[in-house]
Amino acid sequence: MDRTSPRTRPLTLLLAGVLAAGGLVALTPAAQAADTDLARNGGFESGLDGWSCTAGSGAVVSSPVHGGTKALRATPAGSDNARCSQTVTVKPNSDYTLSGWVRGGYVYLGASGTGTTDVSTWTPSATDWQRLTTTFRTGASTTAVTVYTHGWYGTAAYHADDLSLVGPGGAPVELPAAPAGLTAGSPTSSSVPLTWSAVPGATSYHVYRGGTRILTVPGTTATATGLTPATSYSFQVSAVNSAGESPKSAAVTATTTTGGGGNPGGQLPAHALVGYLHASFANGSGYTRMADVPDSWDVVNLAFGEPTSVTSGDIRFSLCPATECPGVETPAEFKAAIKAKQAAGKKVLISIGGQNGQVQLSTTAARDTFVSSVSKIIDEYGLDGLDIDFEGHSLSLQTGDTDFRNPTSPVIVNLIQAVRTLKAKYGAGFVLTMAPETFFVQLGYQYYGSGPWGGQDPRAGAYLPVIHALRDDLTLLHVQDYNSGSIMGLDNQYHSMGGADFHIAMTDMLLTGFPVAGNTDRVFPALRPDQVAIGLPASTQAGNGHTTPAEVNKALNCLTRKTDCGSYQTHGTWPALRGLMTWSINWDRFNAWEFSRNFDAYAWS
Repeated sequence: MDRTSPRTRPLTLLLAGVLAAGGLVALTPAAQAADTDLARNGGFESGLDGWSCTAGSGAVVSSPVHGGTKALRATPAGSDNARCSQTVTVKPNSDYTLSGWVRGGYVYLGASGTGTTDVSTWTPSATDWQRLTTTFRTGASTTAVTVYTHGWYGTAAYHADDLSLVGPGGAPVELPAAPAGLTAGSPTSSSVPLTWSAVPGATSYHVYRGGTRILTVPGTTATATGLTPATSYSFQVSAVNSAGESPKSAAVTATTTTGGGGNPGGQLPAHALVGYLHASFANGSGYTRMADVPDSWDVVNLAFGEPTSVTSGDIRFSLCPATECPGVETPAEFKAAIKAKQAAGKKVLISIGGQNGQVQLSTTAARDTFVSSVSKIIDEYGLDGLDIDFEGHSLSLQTGDTDFRNPTSPVIVNLIQAVRTLKAKYGAGFVLTMAPETFFVQLGYQYYGSGPWGGQDPRAGAYLPVIHALRDDLTLLHVQDYNSGSIMGLDNQYHSMGGADFHIAMTDMLLTGFPVAGNTDRVFPALRPDQVAIGLPASTQAGNGHTTPAEVNKALNCLTRKTDCGSYQTHGTWPALRGLMTWSINWDRFNAWEFSRNFDAYAWS
């Protein structure tokens, strides 16, 4: 331990007195080794140095403390029990005592990887500082153990201080060497693949872009994503183990390509307004003809193309019948209005899914039918692209599908392949947008699929692999910031819909990136700001979570100027944020065009 605190002195004096009474003049080497405290920064005086806490759950506080001036405060949230741990070098066939002081309800202290029987101890209630202690013996080949503390699911924050592991120290771990052979592969418009040579003794690697750490990976490959087209970047890599971090490697530079990213499918205005048009059905908002959609709308999503059955992949679209929608135009008039919108620089897309249109591409046959049927709709109406609005049970992750970067669930894999096929067919001008709910995206910060122990909703975070795989082809992501439960933001606080705070926190997650299910080795990379719009209901009748124009403007001010942010502190400022999406054009008309008028009036710069 790096520091000396008053509580270590009585033990030292006591040992000195005992040795003097026995006539001994010095500690033997064996006795010295047995009395070594091996925990690094066990009093948290150096912050979290040496400790790793799940999902950003841990923080160092100055009150309350047990000794010194600092202590650990860790907060469980959802499926995360706020586990903070460190790996310690030990000797085989040796005895160790693990102890520490804790406060709070349901606090655990333990050791794993002992090579014999892993141990833990806990308290269900510690209203003041309480000491926990346990012992273990290492196995014949054990050279390192992990010591940890954690709370329990759904409970309040706990505190820990003065953690120690007393026993004979193992052979010191040497700092790894700087990685060699760093090479950049063929870049895309927004990503650069990197490879390097393995370093003996390294347990992970940090990847740096322009001197800023962007990734931590267990192996010798990584892909830097979320980059700007036609831009040069410099990368370095360092090796990491329990001794610390190596020097950085020699730098390698790479330049992203000009194709694809930046504005895929694009020529959208710098700040765009997206809206859904109820073209195939009626509801309380009334029917709006395509020709009557105001010029405020830059992207019009036709709602909805729906499947003939959940698993068929056969998507159909037709105009609302006249019996349901009095005043509906003829197909010829509808197509002519689409062409007029396009001549004015607008984009018109077919939106697939919606609340009632469950789509599960569980087979390759369904995938291929999806491609052919969507292509038929695009060709018949002369559309600019596709909006994916899969809701309900359309997307879910099979048990064991735990890495968003390498999905294995058929409904996910087949959707990705289908969209790539459509993109290849229609080329660079193909517009691709997505409108997932927060449950399928931002909730992935806490939960992903059924979770490491099973039992979670397998739909949690299920859009993440789709967004990630298609990010180079994605024109716009406009998550539905409505009809949502409270969602945890990057500040590890829950945020509720209806005000600027919710939109700020949810959008910040997309533009900053986040560890999926708290796993810092699996970070969902940030999207470019020109790929992101905020999704809101146009009126109180359109959906739960309606946000007043004043609160909408506060959210835009915070995200693009870092003003009006309230209590949430964003991780950046993004003046290039693309704009807003709303459900729906029809409901905005019903509400005297309040939403679109506010967008038109907003001063973006």
